[in-house]
Amino acid sequence: MQQDAADSGTAVLVSINFGENDYSESLAELRLLAETAGVRTLAVVEGKRQHPDAALFAGSGKVQEIAEIVERMEVPLVIFNHDLSPAQMRNLTAKLNTPDSNVRVIDRTMLILDIFAQRAQSHEGKVQVELAQLKYLATRLVGQGVGMGQQKFAVGARGPGETKLELDRRKLDKRVHLLKERLEKLKHQRAVQRRARSRADVLSVSIVGYTNAGKSTLFNRLTRADVYVADQLFATLDTTSRRMFTEGVGEIVVSDTVGFIRHLPHSLVAAFRSTLEETIQADLLLHVVDANNTNRDDQIAEVNKVLEEIGAADIPQVLVFNKIDLQDVPPSVQRDDYGRIARIFLSAKSGAGLDGLQLALAEAKVARQTVEATGQTD
Repeated sequence: MQQDAADSGTAVLVSINFGENDYSESLAELRLLAETAGVRTLAVVEGKRQHPDAALFAGSGKVQEIAEIVERMEVPLVIFNHDLSPAQMRNLTAKLNTPDSNVRVIDRTMLILDIFAQRAQSHEGKVQVELAQLKYLATRLVGQGVGMGQQKFAVGARGPGETKLELDRRKLDKRVHLLKERLEKLKHQRAVQRRARSRADVLSVSIVGYTNAGKSTLFNRLTRADVYVADQLFATLDTTSRRMFTEGVGEIVVSDTVGFIRHLPHSLVAAFRSTLEETIQADLLLHVVDANNTNRDDQIAEVNKVLEEIGAADIPQVLVFNKIDLQDVPPSVQRDDYGRIARIFLSAKSGAGLDGLQLALAEAKVARQTVEATGQTD
């Protein structure tokens, strides 16, 4: 009999290389995602293909290899570093299970959803995660022949899994509709707050960036808040806003937002759109980059891709290269061809280079006032 999944907390990771340039980075992130979810990786199975197998994604030979490892190591969970179709998930579950085992198969999106379910603290965050889970899991877990109530291991089965996925389609749709209505009310409340800030001439700044780039550390440094900080993916999930007063700038509202990552599930981006409204409506984006990360250029591109998806691509942006203390790089400010501050090199941890950021905020406030004055003149 296979070891109980709840006791083991272990998994086999599966990653197929289809020739992507970021394959190695994506696999490294999968390991970190599993660790963040509380899963210990016992084995990693890799393979190369030109395109996914329609039935089993990885092909019958590779799936047989996975099955042998799962049986030998008594692993309760297999995590694919890709999005699986409902049919592929059902077929893989059938292939990897024996009469005496209860092996679960989840994909990268389900793993990210699970981490979000663990991390959501506010009511709005929990509603958003549940909505994304219901939309995604309903098509993939119902009808697999493995009842959610039988599964005690949390990863991939957290949140609405055990109860709501057993409801019929009509009740499920009703729940989704209710969650959407709640999010609309919360969105309206945020809009009212933003209008009030705008009338009060308060500069709105959103901190964005790749997950684990140091956004929350910078937020705490700027606002003297005590937002949770950890060297983990998605340490921050709920958007937190704080007011701060800066000499020469006046009052500023700074918002700390969820970190982005490669292949961030579209369902999650859509569900979190109301929270990300803070980003869409901001006067300035502080795009925090881990200056110590060798893949920082790719991470910048991934963040900009999501910003474009949510409609925030045209908002003025300053790149904040954080963690310079790890490279022994001096703090500095770089301007673009128009004389605007485009890059700031600082350490949110030590505070070195923060004066450059203060200058950028002051210039952003002047730019906003100029735009408003021009608009009134017109």
